[in-house]
Amino acid sequence: MTRPTSFRMRRSLIWIALLSLVWLLCSGSAEAGSIRDRLAAFPDWTNKPSTRPASGDLVYPDWLAGTWELTSTLVDLTAPLAPAIETPGMAANQQLLHKPIICEVRFEPRLTSYTQSFLLQPRLAQEEIVADRAFNGLSIAKAYLGDEAVQKVVVDPQNPNRQLTILNNQRRLESTITGRVTEQPSADDFSTIEMFQQVFRSSNQPYFNEVETTTSYHREANDYVTADQVTAVYLSPQDPDYFQALNQPVALYHYQLELAAINTPL
Repeated sequence: MTRPTSFRMRRSLIWIALLSLVWLLCSGSAEAGSIRDRLAAFPDWTNKPSTRPASGDLVYPDWLAGTWELTSTLVDLTAPLAPAIETPGMAANQQLLHKPIICEVRFEPRLTSYTQSFLLQPRLAQEEIVADRAFNGLSIAKAYLGDEAVQKVVVDPQNPNRQLTILNNQRRLESTITGRVTEQPSADDFSTIEMFQQVFRSSNQPYFNEVETTTSYHREANDYVTADQVTAVYLSPQDPDYFQALNQPVALYHYQLELAAINTPL
């Protein structure tokens, strides 16, 4: 399939932004083992997962609090519908296979609201561990694209599920999380699935697609966490090949993540 050069550029940029969005999650629930089972089935993914509408912010386990050195390594990638449908970014991303990308990410405590009433005892505010999305998004984007290619990352102050990545040459990547689910099968394990819409805007016509990020974290030690992650790209209804692909992914990227603590709470 032959596609315009501008489309090629958009495709290659879209998946690079995926990893930054793994830090934009929210709480939910799932049947035990379902997320890890989905990861274990890679690359035999034929449908989108079931999720709930995204609302609010993801509360991470306490053991992710702090600043970490993230090492992200692309270990596998595939185009399930090739040769009928192949994303041009797939060929370019082959160059990143087995090449570690390193940057800093951080998770920080946030106070929840508490109840004040004359009839009820005040409920003490609780700290929840959430991602610093603006910091993490910018850090990861620069690690993949270079310092000069990324200007800023902005998170909507009214909606933590909306993020804008501003690139050079008046290019913008808008990402909105639409669905998610999480599970915590043990004290040392935490898994998530997110679905989000992306719009890449440049001087050409905007390009739309849908992306799934599925991640399973495991605490190896207090200062070391590993994760298995797959991002799946789905065509949007605006794409001419949409009805050929429907709910099947057209690109799959498998990562291994390592988080080594730089600074964690005492």
